[in-house]
Amino acid sequence: QVQLVESGGGFVQAGGSLSLSCAASGRSFSSYYMAWFRQAAGEERKLVAGVNWSGDSTYVADSVKGRFTISRDNAKNTVYLRMKSLKPEDTAVYFCAASIYPRVVISTTHYDYWGQGTQLTVSS
Repeated sequence: QVQLVESGGGFVQAGGSLSLSCAASGRSFSSYYMAWFRQAAGEERKLVAGVNWSGDSTYVADSVKGRFTISRDNAKNTVYLRMKSLKPEDTAVYFCAASIYPRVVISTTHYDYWGQGTQLTVSS
């Protein structure tokens, strides 16, 4: 069992930067592929970025490529999403997710554990 708790969301002006953190409980954090999804109002939840167990393989969606960076610290049981050059269209609830499958999967159904989400609002 893994419990995920996101933090770091808030309000930011367009062009600004913000970092999200996801703290995981449980001893097997390093066994999981970790990902960040986001869900804007009225839209489906979509994969933003993912990182493999060792942190040496990452995925970033085209919509945020060059602006968002995902990383993890297995010693701290934490995964991070660093965001820069934020745009109003980045406004969404951001969710942390864990999957036992070792590679990136876009579908939400492949993820075993989810956090409660943290709201990011980017004003124009």
